[in-house]
Amino acid sequence: MSSSSPQQQPTLTASNSVNNVNGEVDCGDGLRCLPVPKRRYDEVMAHLRLNFFADEPLNRAVGLCKRGENHLELEKHCLATLASRMSCMIVDENDKIAGTALNGIVKRGERDENERRLAELRDPKFKSIFALLFKINEKCDIPNKYGVDEIFECRILSVDESFRGRGLANLLVENSIRIAKSNGFKIMKADATGLFSQKVFLKYDFNVITEIPYSDVEPSLRPGPPHKALKLMVKILN
Repeated sequence: MSSSSPQQQPTLTASNSVNNVNGEVDCGDGLRCLPVPKRRYDEVMAHLRLNFFADEPLNRAVGLCKRGENHLELEKHCLATLASRMSCMIVDENDKIAGTALNGIVKRGERDENERRLAELRDPKFKSIFALLFKINEKCDIPNKYGVDEIFECRILSVDESFRGRGLANLLVENSIRIAKSNGFKIMKADATGLFSQKVFLKYDFNVITEIPYSDVEPSLRPGPPHKALKLMVKILN
């Protein structure tokens, strides 16, 4: 899931300079990528309300919420993911959040729990989105397929509108891969809902394991062009 989209601006590349004390990465041009500390969860949520909540392709398709609005069930999902302490964010020279990747952990045998959570959702629009995500993950049992008990999952990829087109989504995925490797994960996955996030994951050698064409879903859940399919993408970490 992603709220990043291209614009014509200079593309940034991360340096190899990592501060091992706090995990910060110098991204150049006054930008830094660092883990999301608990004290900044509220700022991350504010960023998501202004960007991801309204711009993510499936959210936009169903009209989940307007820019800047809160959404209790989506926020609960985001905060639960942040609690895994695997997420990262990019900040500018003024410490403003320019983008964030919310990363979580998928564990073997969670299907029944995920089905229960899906059944408990009250917002029909939000429920339709997560039913589709549940459906694509039902098509392939990733833990069993790769013989692992835990998988690192990039769940939300969001870039502030004013920073788009500068390669920040690339940096967020690159640093998420670094976090996954440093924590001993062997497999990383993403349910990529839009064309732009799919291109980013492909750049970092993710493979499409299965997909659901949007032409096969209900019209009310169908994103407009250029988005064509929901793709479950996996990377084997060396």
